[in-house]
Amino acid sequence: MNRMQQTMRWYGPHDKIKLADIHQAGVKGIVTALHQIPVGAIWEISEIKKRQEMIRAEGMEWSVVESLPVHEDIKRKKGNYKAYIENYKQSLINLSECGLKVVTYNFMPILDWVRTEHAFKNPDGSKALMYDETAFIFFDVCLLKRPGAEQSYAPQKIAEAKTFGATLSKAEKEKLFQNVLLGLPGSQENFTAEQILHLLEEYKGIDDNALREHLIYFLSEIAPLAENLDVQLAIHPDDPPFSVMGLPRIVCTEADIEKILTAVPIQANGLCYCTGSLGGQPENDLVRIIKNHGERIHFLHLRNVKHEAYRRFRESEHLNGDNPMEAIMEELLLLMQKRDIRLPMRPDHGFLHNFEGTELYPGYSLIGRLKGLAELRGLEMGIAYKLNSTK
Repeated sequence: MNRMQQTMRWYGPHDKIKLADIHQAGVKGIVTALHQIPVGAIWEISEIKKRQEMIRAEGMEWSVVESLPVHEDIKRKKGNYKAYIENYKQSLINLSECGLKVVTYNFMPILDWVRTEHAFKNPDGSKALMYDETAFIFFDVCLLKRPGAEQSYAPQKIAEAKTFGATLSKAEKEKLFQNVLLGLPGSQENFTAEQILHLLEEYKGIDDNALREHLIYFLSEIAPLAENLDVQLAIHPDDPPFSVMGLPRIVCTEADIEKILTAVPIQANGLCYCTGSLGGQPENDLVRIIKNHGERIHFLHLRNVKHEAYRRFRESEHLNGDNPMEAIMEELLLLMQKRDIRLPMRPDHGFLHNFEGTELYPGYSLIGRLKGLAELRGLEMGIAYKLNSTK
């Protein structure tokens, strides 16, 4: 039975987690990106090879690109979007020439992901990421003061948020603001209120339907090229899988996935199957998504979440949460057997344990992710044994 390609995300030379640390965990594949290159600029072959050589020197391979970011002009289909699409195509050509064949991206406006708490304390003292809608509404209405924010929520929700906000100290309010506006992967700078309000204004008039049309236009341009290059494009689901700050969201549900894959029906146009992001929407049937769209899954992010209330969820242990990880793993193994492939997988996020002290990027501790990787390895091995025994 085919087994997953086990990989680990690494943010590059400035990451406090070293490649040698990852290699010692038995991982052979690295998931990374050229974060130092401005969004929209071409990834030149020389820069790609430099990163490959750095990883190979530590006995591993650059297996998956995460992410080749999409410029906001493309998402809004305004400004220099055509030039940025051409740059994207050239980057795909260059990545293919260097042997990189899986490219992850997302189409979330402005922010790649949002959490209200980056250090939620678990009962054992370890720390996890959390999203709490009440905290987010307080941020949106009272801290950011987004124009029109009060029309986005029910009056009772706003009242609950203001009551919650009244319990926070000045420092806690500042921390909430920083948590929500963390910025982009690979960046250590937060957005300012002025920056985010300006960016939000640029999305005025762009709803879910318009953003989906822009994505389909983008894919109609790049997916045929990717197909010719034998490159697999894997769109990452929205995180969280619902609108934040009034922004459109179009990769939240199975219906969203169906629309995207059907609109551009070629193999290169595929999905990054992230159980954490999709699991943020309790209505999503994660096993059914594999059954219905497994032929177009190109990359796996495996993590778990625990829902405590409506739109209040925390990231949980990889095997202990509301996502049925055993059933998910079995369906993925059957999928790989059917397709005769080994899908690349990385343990997504992890708890921050006291021994590690701090993490450069929230959710990307070393020990917490290695714990998740070990658990997922064991689960995979056990289910593979069961499936082989029942043949």
